[in-house]
Amino acid sequence: MTEPKTTATSDPGTDAPEAVAVESHRREDSSPETHASYEDAASELDLSDKPIDELLDDEIERASRSVNIRRDLFDEDEYSLDEYEELLGMYEESIQDIREGQIVTGHILRVDENVVVLDIGFKSEGAVPVDEFKSTDSLDVGAEVDVFLENLEDQDGRVVLSKKKADFFKVWDKIRQAYENGTIVQGRLARKIKGGVIVDLFGVDAFLPGSQIALRRVPDIDALIGQTMEFKIIKLNKRRRNIVVSRRMILEQIREQKRGLLLEEIAVGQVRKGVVKNITDFGAFIDLGGADGLLHITDMSWGRVGHPSELATIGDEVEVKILDLDLQNNRISLGLKQLQPYPWENVADKYPVGSRIHGKVVSITNYGAFVELEKGVEGLVHISEMSWTRHIKHPSKVVSIGDIIEAAVLNVNQEDEKISLGMKQIEDDPWQSLAEKYPPGTIIAGKVRNLTSFGAFVEIEEGIDGLVHISDMSWTRRVHHPSEVVRKGETVKVQILNIDTENKRISLSIKDLLENPWPALGERYAVGVEAQGTVVRLLDKGVVVDLSGDVEGFVPISQLGYRNLENPADKFREGDGLVLKVIESDPENRRIVLSVIDIPGHRERAEDEIEHAPAPEAPEESERPARSREQPSTQMADALAEAKSESAGDETTDGGS
Repeated sequence: MTEPKTTATSDPGTDAPEAVAVESHRREDSSPETHASYEDAASELDLSDKPIDELLDDEIERASRSVNIRRDLFDEDEYSLDEYEELLGMYEESIQDIREGQIVTGHILRVDENVVVLDIGFKSEGAVPVDEFKSTDSLDVGAEVDVFLENLEDQDGRVVLSKKKADFFKVWDKIRQAYENGTIVQGRLARKIKGGVIVDLFGVDAFLPGSQIALRRVPDIDALIGQTMEFKIIKLNKRRRNIVVSRRMILEQIREQKRGLLLEEIAVGQVRKGVVKNITDFGAFIDLGGADGLLHITDMSWGRVGHPSELATIGDEVEVKILDLDLQNNRISLGLKQLQPYPWENVADKYPVGSRIHGKVVSITNYGAFVELEKGVEGLVHISEMSWTRHIKHPSKVVSIGDIIEAAVLNVNQEDEKISLGMKQIEDDPWQSLAEKYPPGTIIAGKVRNLTSFGAFVEIEEGIDGLVHISDMSWTRRVHHPSEVVRKGETVKVQILNIDTENKRISLSIKDLLENPWPALGERYAVGVEAQGTVVRLLDKGVVVDLSGDVEGFVPISQLGYRNLENPADKFREGDGLVLKVIESDPENRRIVLSVIDIPGHRERAEDEIEHAPAPEAPEESERPARSREQPSTQMADALAEAKSESAGDETTDGGS
């Protein structure tokens, strides 16, 4: 029963003192003795027939004290004492005989933001958190709800209720029997939590660990939410209301039964259907219905497969061939490409040598590019077959993966599954017409593309270079590095010496642009001619001197004017001026050999050293030997004598021959 007054006094919004007073009054009035006191008070005061509003103040005071009601409340009441007594009797009858620990039925009074307020037939209302209801759609005012009575009164005067516990205890016996008997039960996957999933089992929450969802790890648990599945209860704790279920145990039992049947029937060569269970970098695992087999990536397709996921997806049903069985180690090898025709069959007829094909670049290596002609058939374009003229450092400079290219078939090896292709054969070979276009003696201008220790490469046409060897850079100078004559990127004039079409080589010359000066030099620097020279290079066996006009001569160590000299660098420096005499002139081999007559630089250095030497050690002027071209030093005279002796010996030898 819900009277306006009673509801108002029990509302949480009522002032605390008033609510406490009313509750205290209700507790005192809930016994038969209280009703008797009402009757005695009414007869004693003879006020039972009078309405409250006709009583005097002192009569109201006495009447309120007689029935233990606050004076202000009694004054506001619109009922007579008899009517008030009747109302109290009706209230007493509405209070059920309820105890803590029971499951009771309540009616929804209202739904607040966080709680659902219920009337369970007790003097106070009860509240249940909204989150204990699986759905708020059915929370209509007046609807019946079974709840568990945890406490008759909390600090706010409300009855403490729990719907979760009521749901749990209602199905406890059914859950316990299923656990003890190992019975399979059905449940719905409600929501994902850390470590697993909450399952709605007979209206209560059970925990399904992630490891117990399936035989293998489930990559996307969210996709299973809302599905109804079969489970086994594997753990139970009534006090903690803890229920743990497993789906994997059921799947393992089914799998073991299927495995036994499968192993009795399976054999190498059979074609069977299976479901893709898992994908790795090296292949896919196929559930054959009781046992798993491995479909290796190399057995998926005759063509190139970058990753197994390109051809298989978890959950796909596929048809595979049994390639190998190892039942002792539980290994089954499967094949997919074996169910397709062998693509290399009659490949020589499909792609004859000399034919042109179009294909897609599927792989690039340091030595070439692989081109797919059809699924399972690939050919190699070697880096040397990519261009007639370009010097390609890496195939990626010419092609990219995915490019569709045209190539010529150079060779087919069906047994080894190899096809050689060429891209440059699609175009004419420019080297075939080069000799006609540039006959020997042709003078052209080209850009210096590269310098090496032995010469310079000059571009004749785009992609075609010729070599100017260091020996062909100057008639008179001994060039040690091409950078002494040309620079990279410089445009120079050259003359074609030779074109080797077969080996694709072109010989060029810079010196041949000028007339050979050596016939004239042979006359100019005849034997016995004296000349001025400058040291330009120091060698172990002598020095190289610049005579003038880029003409160089060589002075052997024995002709340097010093007896027993082992290293020219001990006495000479680059830039020293020398007075020389030609002792050999060979225009044919472009060689001039000289001998030192005088060394003015050495005389000046010696005088400078004497001038700065300590005074006591300085020799007398009369003691210093005179040095002149007519009177060389003893050491120089000895050197000249030795040179003449060698020259005389050579003449004798020539005359004898």
